Amino acid sequence: MDFTFTEEQRAAVEAARAVFSGVTPDRVPSPALTPGAVAEDIDRGLWGELAASDLLGLTLSEEYGGAGLDPVALCLVLRESAKVLARVPLLESCAVAMTVERYGERGLAAELLPRAVRGELILTAGANGRTGHDPAELAVTVRPEGTKSGPVRPESEGTSPVRPEGAETGPVRPEGGLKEGAGPSGWVVDGVQSAVPWAQVADLIAVPARTGDGRSVLALVDPARAGVTLADQVSTSGERLAEVRLDGVRIEARELIDAAGAWDRLRALLTTGTCALALGLGERVLAMTAEYTGKREQFGFPVATFQAVAVQAADRYIDLRAMEVTLWQAAWRISTDAGGPLPATGDIAVAKIWASDGVRRIVQTAQHLHGGFGADTDYPLHRFHAWAKQIELSLGPAAAHEEALGDLLATHPLA
Repeated sequence: MDFTFTEEQRAAVEAARAVFSGVTPDRVPSPALTPGAVAEDIDRGLWGELAASDLLGLTLSEEYGGAGLDPVALCLVLRESAKVLARVPLLESCAVAMTVERYGERGLAAELLPRAVRGELILTAGANGRTGHDPAELAVTVRPEGTKSGPVRPESEGTSPVRPEGAETGPVRPEGGLKEGAGPSGWVVDGVQSAVPWAQVADLIAVPARTGDGRSVLALVDPARAGVTLADQVSTSGERLAEVRLDGVRIEARELIDAAGAWDRLRALLTTGTCALALGLGERVLAMTAEYTGKREQFGFPVATFQAVAVQAADRYIDLRAMEVTLWQAAWRISTDAGGPLPATGDIAVAKIWASDGVRRIVQTAQHLHGGFGADTDYPLHRFHAWAKQIELSLGPAAAHEEALGDLLATHPLA
């Protein structure tokens, strides 16, 4: 495989490094010393710099002021952001914007995306469902305005069943979303999404939902709209999340993206981007460990020269390389829509397995090799440990991904 990056992708990395060079992880209070969220808002200064450097529109077409690059480029930038624990909704906003461009109604895209590129509009997504253990789209229902709410019928009873996990995505309709006059003038959304990142400062939340006939759709919900309630939650890393409750929230027809594959695409982008964050964080932590063990001496020698230390560091380096190669494989599949013996969800599952387990092993080894110094709240390692735990929780346990991969192999036997 050739994982050589294009000139445009390398240029995006250089631009990201220039922006993130002035960011330090201790811009906000330590999560270990803060009972609630470490801050009420995102890093607005950094958000403005990302917009000024054209990194918020990296993956959008030039029609909307973007650079027209692919998800691989976004993952490269996300990797750099994780090295400094950048407190911005770069992943969520870009992933939702890409989904709107590909599947949304043209007029809506023209209205929203240029503002997102300029940093004037913050987008986020609810992808955890009610508990984080069940599919997110099952936690919310959407119905045409004027109809009564009721239980969602099983997929087998619906007239347009949800595309099975791993099946190929059908063609996107040229207009995206609902055609004018082809459906109800409005929709009503009910349900809950927990642990929604940056919801309190977002202008729109992309909420996966299920229709009465069993289809998975995306509803774009303004958190300031009547019927929306936000309850503060705090992540393991100390960042502010929200439980988003939707009680009879009305949205316009064009704010419902019902094109086949829209939610699957958004979920794939969010998951792959989270794996990129895990990779960047792991790389930074291993570099910190190498620097510390190279300077820390015992018995007159740097501890890095001790065999036990070198072996542990080498194992974590292997973890990083596995995280990297599986990430780029997954990002390449969703960037190119390339076929393969397994659907792209198989490659994403493999990337999730390595990212979830790998980032945990890396920070645990780093804490061990740093000794008591790693727990010092004046030293940044404990912040990376907290972020790594949050990433691991976001991705879910590796065993669950292994089970999903096994199901895919059972339904797509390899020759």
